[in-house]
Amino acid sequence: MSDSVARHSPKDAAAAVGLMLLACALLAATTLIAKMLGPAGGDSPLHPFQISAGRFCFAALVLMPFLVAARPSFTGTRWTNHVLRVLFGWAGVSALFAASGLMRLADANAISFLNPVVAMLLSIPLLGEKVGPWRWGAAAVAFIGAMTIVQPGSAAFQPIALVALVAALFMGAEAILIKKLADSEPPLRILAINNFAGAALAATAASFVWVAPTPGQWLLMATLGTTMICVQALFIQALRRGEASFVMPFFYLTLIFAAGYDYALFAEVPALASWIGAALIIASAITITWRERISRTKRARTNS
Repeated sequence: MSDSVARHSPKDAAAAVGLMLLACALLAATTLIAKMLGPAGGDSPLHPFQISAGRFCFAALVLMPFLVAARPSFTGTRWTNHVLRVLFGWAGVSALFAASGLMRLADANAISFLNPVVAMLLSIPLLGEKVGPWRWGAAAVAFIGAMTIVQPGSAAFQPIALVALVAALFMGAEAILIKKLADSEPPLRILAINNFAGAALAATAASFVWVAPTPGQWLLMATLGTTMICVQALFIQALRRGEASFVMPFFYLTLIFAAGYDYALFAEVPALASWIGAALIIASAITITWRERISRTKRARTNS
């Protein structure tokens, strides 16, 4: 049995996997909801800025009672990192929702999975990390996977895929800031600032493109915000019950849920190139996670 599983009981490991699978199902559902609110959902689509405003504002409302009960301290908050994290997170979510509204959900999600590669590349100048040949090789494989999905220069090329690539870039930058914040600040504070500051930013951006949503669209946006809070809570609980190197590979099953939802509601079937590209991206992301775990273990032994 690997170290990642041995430090937790079989019951904890099973719970971690179950929580992560539920988080995956709900995360894929958020892109489905974004697609239903966008052009694919009817004659009165909402702008991606409005959809992301629904995600942040309703998430903040759901989170409010928990914050009132817990009353987290904000002493020592690293506001610059939080502001940048919120900006990148909002931009990444908005771009992902825009891409999800106009392309196959499996493709949009697969391209967004490039964010660990982006985070790895940014960790070199921002965190001073050293990247070895394994992770450089994984980055190259991920790039090939992305190009396999996007297919630039071919008749299958979708310009909206470039928006999904932008989403991956912003999410990768956000991941770096989350890593920096997680080392010094409690999770509830990070969650609170992300959702409330994100709500303020998203609502401001949405005000420039606002159209009155229908009652059904209001309901979908409320569901979107609530679902995102559930995803964040499930993700945290899964990582508490199992090592990241053991639990994180299950995260990529989000792609399967997204493809299933897309087929059920929109009869969208991913092409063979999409599955091949997604497999390459996921393999590279898992490789990067594996090598980061090895690097952390070596650093811990050196410092001990």
